Amino acid sequence: MGFDDDEGHAEQGLTGLAGIPVLLQAFGSLDLPRSVARHVSIKQRQRGLDEASYVESFLILNAAGGECLDDIAHLRQDGVRELIGHDLPSPEAARKFLYRFHDERLIEEAQQRLLPGQVGYIPEENQALEGLGRVNTDLVRELARRGEPRKMATLDLDSTAIESWKKEARPAYQGGCGYQPMLALWAEMNAIVADEFRDGNVPALQEPLRVARRAFQSLPESATEYYFRGDSACYDKQLMNWLRAYCHAPVSGPMPPGCVWRCSRTM
Repeated sequence: MGFDDDEGHAEQGLTGLAGIPVLLQAFGSLDLPRSVARHVSIKQRQRGLDEASYVESFLILNAAGGECLDDIAHLRQDGVRELIGHDLPSPEAARKFLYRFHDERLIEEAQQRLLPGQVGYIPEENQALEGLGRVNTDLVRELARRGEPRKMATLDLDSTAIESWKKEARPAYQGGCGYQPMLALWAEMNAIVADEFRDGNVPALQEPLRVARRAFQSLPESATEYYFRGDSACYDKQLMNWLRAYCHAPVSGPMPPGCVWRCSRTM
């Protein structure tokens, strides 16, 4: 069957990313732009995109299947600007923004704290990275406020090895090189409440309390019944003692009235 080529639409932009505005609508409706503006203040100049627009751009990159910062250049040519109302940052500008969450001084301090025979270290977070964590806390609490009330909070703590071919990536226990971030998931909400980015050579059993403490303190007040779940890497003396103490004398203030504590460990 023959067909006619109609060139009347040749000037119209075409994109396979028409779902991006829905993602940004959710980003805005959850009040995340104001949360970013409140907690993440790292730009030195007023011109250009603000912090919330940068965070928004990284969400777009992830949702579009981007694998590296250079993929932003492709998105800039794919009609995304018309969809979101502003341009995306250049790959170089995005890279400079991300490096503001990196602090060599904190890495050196962590290296100096290494114990004999220890190779993996966990640097403290700088102010920008801590602020980004508070944005995630705002997100979790807003999701809990809008959804069906959930009194039960089961926190699942786990580390996952992610392979990487970057020259800075460290050897991982599963073989190869990469990273091993630790995540705390609120199981009933299927939401990450706390995280810590770690090198691949940092064992999962190294200082799990750091993330567990942050996770419980990020829960909304509506959650009054706590459960903790972890594998053998969570069989850590400091973590276990803290969980017992938190049951009777919470570190971050009194528990809500009628709060119940449960703690189970799965192998």
